[in-house]
Amino acid sequence: GGAGRPGAAPAESTRRPVPGNPFSGLTRVMQSPYLLGIAGFVVLLATVTTFLYFEQARLVAELFPDRAAQVRVFGIIDVVVQAGALLSQLFITGRLAQKLGVRVLLAIVPLLVCVGFVGLALMPSFAVLATLMIVRRIGEYAFVRPGREMLFAPLDAESKYKAKNVIDTVVYRAGDAVSGWGKTALDMFGQGAGLVAVAGALCALLWGYLGWQLGKQADRRTEVRVGTAVAGEGGA
Repeated sequence: GGAGRPGAAPAESTRRPVPGNPFSGLTRVMQSPYLLGIAGFVVLLATVTTFLYFEQARLVAELFPDRAAQVRVFGIIDVVVQAGALLSQLFITGRLAQKLGVRVLLAIVPLLVCVGFVGLALMPSFAVLATLMIVRRIGEYAFVRPGREMLFAPLDAESKYKAKNVIDTVVYRAGDAVSGWGKTALDMFGQGAGLVAVAGALCALLWGYLGWQLGKQADRRTEVRVGTAVAGEGGA
């Protein structure tokens, strides 16, 4: 029947080889403002993660010189993160995306992380850092990662597979390396955790703004695609 046709094309497109050469994913990213925005989002994600990782290493070394105590602390944090991520994915992620859109999934965690960095700048304690780490990790598993996948949903096959692969590997690794150098440069100013926390807060704020804008575009593209499919079914 004609009603089945609108859903058939995507299934066929996943079975056909994706056209283009190995560099076409990078070319596609460089030519698309939307994909460049996703690349920027991933770089800021890597930057915030790197800043937090170094601050975590510094504070844990200061407060828990005993290796066994470090293992216990990280074990507790891991249990909290895994339980929180599982509960969030089961009960919150889908409802949030459906009611408020991808933009909220992608913006809420960066904004919480921004607040956490401000708290860390004002009160650089392990309690604040641990809370920030837990929020970021649960948020990444339950909101940011699913939201990033949803950004690619309305795109063509080449963007979905080749460009996504470039962004998830090359761009993320580059962002990780550059942010590590940036953290080292900030440490050279000798301002301690405060300067790093302020820089992290600014990066998280920009990360959230970019996530909101990208999510808005993805929500719009999805609405257009769904509207076209419904119109096609009605016409059939």
